[in-house]
Amino acid sequence: MKNKVIYLAILAAGFASCEPEFDNEVTNASYSAGDADFSSYVAIGNSLTAGYMDNTVSRVSQSYSYPSILARQFALVGGGEFTQPSYAEDVNNLGGIAGLSQFPTRLIIDASAGGPEPIAGTSTVSLTPQAMAFNNMGVPGAKSFHLLAPGYGNPAGLATNPPMANPYYVRMATSPSATVLGDAMTKNPTFFTNWIGSNDVLAYATSGGTGVDQDGNMNPATYGSSDITDRNVFAGVYSQIINTLTSNGAKGVVATIPNVTAIPYFTTVPYNPLTAAAIGGGDEAVGVATINQLNTSLLGPVKQVLTALGQGNRIQLLSTTEANPLLIKDETLVNYGPQITGALTGAGVPAQQAALIGAIFGQARHATASDLVLLTTRTVIGTAPSSPMAIAPLNKYGVTFPLDDQHVLTSSEVTIVNNATTAFNNTIKSIAASKDLAVVDMNAVMNQLISGLRVEDGSIYTANYFSTATLSTVVFSLDGVHPNARGYALVANEILKVINEHYHAKLPLVSAGNYPGATVLPTN
Repeated sequence: MKNKVIYLAILAAGFASCEPEFDNEVTNASYSAGDADFSSYVAIGNSLTAGYMDNTVSRVSQSYSYPSILARQFALVGGGEFTQPSYAEDVNNLGGIAGLSQFPTRLIIDASAGGPEPIAGTSTVSLTPQAMAFNNMGVPGAKSFHLLAPGYGNPAGLATNPPMANPYYVRMATSPSATVLGDAMTKNPTFFTNWIGSNDVLAYATSGGTGVDQDGNMNPATYGSSDITDRNVFAGVYSQIINTLTSNGAKGVVATIPNVTAIPYFTTVPYNPLTAAAIGGGDEAVGVATINQLNTSLLGPVKQVLTALGQGNRIQLLSTTEANPLLIKDETLVNYGPQITGALTGAGVPAQQAALIGAIFGQARHATASDLVLLTTRTVIGTAPSSPMAIAPLNKYGVTFPLDDQHVLTSSEVTIVNNATTAFNNTIKSIAASKDLAVVDMNAVMNQLISGLRVEDGSIYTANYFSTATLSTVVFSLDGVHPNARGYALVANEILKVINEHYHAKLPLVSAGNYPGATVLPTN
């Protein structure tokens, strides 16, 4: 029952090649830098700044980074040289990092097979130190405090457990003890963009809430990779970053953090994808029979016990005619496993079977519209869990066996994420105001994409995941978190708009329609 979308093979012919295609440069005597000086532009941030898309940085994806697009516009009004870490070694544009399995090649659509998958081939991107500062200092995976951390680019830190270094910064750090911000300052920036902070909360969300909200813990050295940064730590670090960037009089733009509900990674898989046909593996009659059996022998008895405990809303009987919600585990619920086991045993269910059902359903409930199912979860729905308790028929993830914590961001976890995002964005806006810096509210922009963002040429772009119906208007890449090239063009335009307004500049926007979307290959 793996959810696999079949894409039309004909699409492959039109989208097999997605090479860089920059806007034609324009000249116009009226263009102006206004109050800004773009002679040395530096961008700091995380993957969103580095040009990360389709689950990696590749030679071509980097060329579409929003700082690169901005630098081309800045060049029209006196902007200087703009450099990015070299990806010349990525000769086949595969992305990934050689030798590191957790950094696979970029995602493509294989039209002959179905959904997204890593492009075939072996990465040629190495960790050979480039040992120089670049104008684009975006480091994928970086949280706010990582920009100030000496050793974040030390190769020795990749071998520690947990890793103390980041391979992307290892490739570019000027020395093992360098900091991202320190390297950025060697470029003597006259203008900067700063879009850091997403990973301070997003890593928790993309893990399905498996991390810890560290609010109240002022020591980031104790944080796990999926934890939410303490809001005071974030404020202190962010203030230090801005104070440093502006120490020589540089001006700049800062960006807020997008809300998770604006990202396809959390909005593509519905909470209720279980139709009779889906449960029947494509055979609706089999699905109807399965649903009736489950209602009679499993879900009905469990619901009866929970109803007696005042928890009847946890479990719903499945419908044969409508879409049904996924079964999930919610750690915030009281564990009624012993009560379920006792009641079923008393009703004549064999003790071993009753104990198994009690253990599985003790903290289970059906998902609601307030829960966000992760994009990656769609590949496990209906598959067999690795748990020793997963014995037929209790071996269908999301149907008869609850999806685990890492598969779903529950409603309570969504609230934690939203609260942190709001706190961080308030900090960003407050510190920017204290320095009279321009703010691009990317959170608001991304939220507009949910219903459709109309741009200057009348085109409407959305935050949908890739589909044949929205192929030309989707602005997110196949990882569901990062923009595609078209999306980064929209990001650049939003920054250009606030520069024009705040610094009285006159810079032209780019045409997002000239930038490509997902790569579709006939075969992989």
